[in-house]
Amino acid sequence: MSAETDAETRKTRNAWLLSTPALVLLLFAASGPLLIVLTYSFLAPGEYGNVIWDLDLRGWISILYTKDIFDGTYHLADAHLSIFWRSVKLSLMTTAITFAVGFPTAWFIATRSPAQRAFWLFLITIPFWTNLLIRTVAINEVIRNEGLFNTFLIWLGVIAEPIRIIYTDTAVLIGMAYVYLPLMVLPLFAAIDRFDMRLLEAGYDLYASRGQVLRRVILPIVKPGIVAGSILVFVPSLGAYVTPRVLGGGKNMMIGNFIELQFGQGRNWPLGAALSMTLLCVVMVALLIYVRAANKGDNQHG
Repeated sequence: MSAETDAETRKTRNAWLLSTPALVLLLFAASGPLLIVLTYSFLAPGEYGNVIWDLDLRGWISILYTKDIFDGTYHLADAHLSIFWRSVKLSLMTTAITFAVGFPTAWFIATRSPAQRAFWLFLITIPFWTNLLIRTVAINEVIRNEGLFNTFLIWLGVIAEPIRIIYTDTAVLIGMAYVYLPLMVLPLFAAIDRFDMRLLEAGYDLYASRGQVLRRVILPIVKPGIVAGSILVFVPSLGAYVTPRVLGGGKNMMIGNFIELQFGQGRNWPLGAALSMTLLCVVMVALLIYVRAANKGDNQHG
């Protein structure tokens, strides 16, 4: 028994030793910068950027409140809340749109023959070959006032003057839906590819309608793919910077743009750090909700 215990101890020690380089890298490369940002959020802002090493909670207070320069009173920061609400709203709408478009697309690909399936997956992955900025500029060329969309509608005689889409929330939504659509399609395809199509025949044999088969058979089984795709779309959408910057024109900011503004022109590093940590917390809460919903669904159908 002692020999078995010693062998198990050596095995555990060797496992820790082998994982030490990865743990050290994770500590300094991931946790280190986060600790620096967290520390900055509790310091005072410098006059020309940087921080003053004095304990100060103004960075966190400024997330929700602004100080009146005349009487020193604090008021609710409507502009900050508007940016937060726009970020969450557009991220949720992007997730919903990519699912509405991605689910039929993934189903179509998964039901093709192996040769055709490889071709369609190849087309889905093509956008990853180009830089995010290039893809965003391409969407800009499509939806701007003199872009392909308005030019085509004017040529058809549908409209007399261009529809203003660029530099609006709609433009940002279109751009993010286009950019993150492959991140929804691929997990859905992986889930649908493992789906047993005989379950559809069983559902129809039991006189279920197409809507009932979709709700009670297909969606519960492919739910892991839905959860994975939603996470992969929602998280980067919430912290998006390039797409809102190019398509929003600087006035339709999201959280990522607001954080960059504080570290740049705003020269308020503690506020930028506090906003960064707030974004991190929001993402963590969203991930916990998604995972809990997925586990709950697995327990109900397990």
